[in-house]
Amino acid sequence: MRFLYESPPPYDLTFDDVFMVPGRSAVDSRYAVDLAAKDGSGTTIPLVVANMTAVAGRRMAETVARRGGITVIPQDIPIDVVAEVVSWVKQRHLVHDTPITLGRTDTVSDALALLPKRAHGAVIVVESGRPIGVVTERDCLDVDRFTQLGQVMTPNPFTLPATVTPEDAFDRLTAAHHQIAPVVDANGHLCGVLTRKGALRATLYKPAVDAEGRLRIGAAIGITGDVAGRADKLLAAGVDLLVVDTAHGHQERMIRALQAVTRLKPSVPVAAGNVVTAEGVRDLVEAGANIVKVGVGPGAMCTTRMMTGVGRPQFSAVLECAAEARRLGAHAWADGGVRNPRDVALALAAGASNVMVGSWLAGTHESPGDPMRDPDGRIYKESFGMASARAVHRRTAEDTAYERARKALFEEGISSGRMYLDPRRPGVEDIIDAMVAGVRSACTYAGAADLTEFAERAVVGVQSQAGYNEGKPLPDGW
Repeated sequence: MRFLYESPPPYDLTFDDVFMVPGRSAVDSRYAVDLAAKDGSGTTIPLVVANMTAVAGRRMAETVARRGGITVIPQDIPIDVVAEVVSWVKQRHLVHDTPITLGRTDTVSDALALLPKRAHGAVIVVESGRPIGVVTERDCLDVDRFTQLGQVMTPNPFTLPATVTPEDAFDRLTAAHHQIAPVVDANGHLCGVLTRKGALRATLYKPAVDAEGRLRIGAAIGITGDVAGRADKLLAAGVDLLVVDTAHGHQERMIRALQAVTRLKPSVPVAAGNVVTAEGVRDLVEAGANIVKVGVGPGAMCTTRMMTGVGRPQFSAVLECAAEARRLGAHAWADGGVRNPRDVALALAAGASNVMVGSWLAGTHESPGDPMRDPDGRIYKESFGMASARAVHRRTAEDTAYERARKALFEEGISSGRMYLDPRRPGVEDIIDAMVAGVRSACTYAGAADLTEFAERAVVGVQSQAGYNEGKPLPDGW
């Protein structure tokens, strides 16, 4: 990457401060751009779901990996639960989505509690393992909550065979005027669901899979306690990526934790952070990190900069740290500060191999939280920072009451924020579509066929706030 002018400005920059200039391009189509990362993570799109309790769970991990990204399960989840989640995700199908299932005698109330958990918006009513009906939210309108599903379901549903190709599935669903169908095996047993849009996406995305063709998933560990012991158990559980994580990554305890993990000789990449300087990158790479997470304070749920004055504008932090990581044969992830597809593109232009996203995905069907409604009826999910009192309370469950109370006094994150579901993009796949479309187009503007070329060819300029505002659409006029 180079700046449009002879030298960068003598101050640090956020994503909002910069823009990219188009250049001569021989890339004819956005679909010709290869978005696979070269950092060993196995991602085919540059998306890592941050290890936030309000964001990263099994539904998120399954869905994101199916579209080419990877999810990092938080460090405060018990190891046996993480192992079960890893096993569950690795058993998911690469094309078919996991169905929500209930029985004929279950109630509308049961269905309404489960429908928001999946973006496909349907409950499959099963009997002896076979689909006998489909229930959507529309079927539950103006119906007593105790009504049995057998009375409201659409019976004898249109089904697709498990052997169907995505293209054929799309054509069959379109011809039958259906948006969703249960997928059945040769014996008629339910083995998944497929939507028209899901079938289309399966032709556009390449899943992130391990050497055995199973969906990838990562997990985080902290820098206190038995770091090596937890890392060893996660590796035994089959994680594809280890993330050694703490808010202040450039400290002796992090270096000792990394060295302990490195002594295990893990066969998967090890990411560590967070840092914002070249010196921090050097120390973590020397301690064993293959990937360094960059970002202190840019996250939507983070109050570090307002509490401490510590941090750094994210574009400049990524630019410096990615250059140093590249010099050392390692890689950098941009962690935080991403609120629009343009931010993802600019982080990649600055040299990041992947972009870590958290709060942007908290308000989706796939995040772990339960949907709630505000007084105006708008649907939201609660999010919270991983350095907040709420997260610290969960992470210190085994401490004494005194120690927990003392640690909770010092927080650097929001304990409860509302992340509203965007009616236009309520699912994580909707956000991925927008993100990937933006990055692919940015690559074509730069004349880059892959992310390595993009980081080399991108030309970036600095803009005023008025320049940033000028780039915003005005759907309602002015």
